[in-house]
Amino acid sequence: MSQKLSAALSAAEKIRAQFFRDASTFMLAGSVVRGDATAYSDLDLVVVFERVDSAKRQSFVFEGWPVEAFIHDPQTLEYFFREVDRPSGVPSLPNMVSEGIELSCETKFGSRMKDLASRVLAEGPIIWGQKERENSRYAISDMVEDIREPRNRAELRIVVSNLYSAIADHFLRSQSQWSAKGKSIPRRLMSVDPEFHNRFAQAFETAFTSDDAAAVIRLCEDVLEPDGGFLFDGYIRDAPKEWRIPNA
Repeated sequence: MSQKLSAALSAAEKIRAQFFRDASTFMLAGSVVRGDATAYSDLDLVVVFERVDSAKRQSFVFEGWPVEAFIHDPQTLEYFFREVDRPSGVPSLPNMVSEGIELSCETKFGSRMKDLASRVLAEGPIIWGQKERENSRYAISDMVEDIREPRNRAELRIVVSNLYSAIADHFLRSQSQWSAKGKSIPRRLMSVDPEFHNRFAQAFETAFTSDDAAAVIRLCEDVLEPDGGFLFDGYIRDAPKEWRIPNA
């Protein structure tokens, strides 16, 4: 066990005893458990009671550790799994529960929560339909047009930064794979397709360091090609009918 994990477990045990003694299960998750924590990483805690009035996310500092506690009961936990994370395509909470270390010992209650998380992860995200694919194709196509001949370096870098998450999301979701966001994107791409990850990383590295977006544009073209390629002509997106101010 690494020194970082050992210290995190010790701090988490103290937090459980001091603030969440009545929790049915208490888990330490996140980067300290995965082994990629930095000096500034926080403690991610999943705290599940038999019943809470409402789920909440609580942030505080404990003995120098920044702490994020995700507080639930079984019903709110399953709601977030199925109604928040599955539609978003990013399994933040199921991953935390699945990988979490239960403190101070494993319980049947905790095992049920882990089994639920595992089932949801196995089910995968909500499958993209034609509308979602077209919306993603259009958004990526629009950004690509902005970097074919950018007005300045700042504009180029801003648009390339936005494409980083957009093209990763399309690559994963269009294959009915769980997606990722932020710093988790490289790790997720590597786990799904190492060859694509390497090409993706090299294309964006070149764009960010040399202001040359040609490889990013080719990457976008190849990722969108199975769904019909770039999209502009003929694209329609209807606003919800209820989006109107009623007559006085």
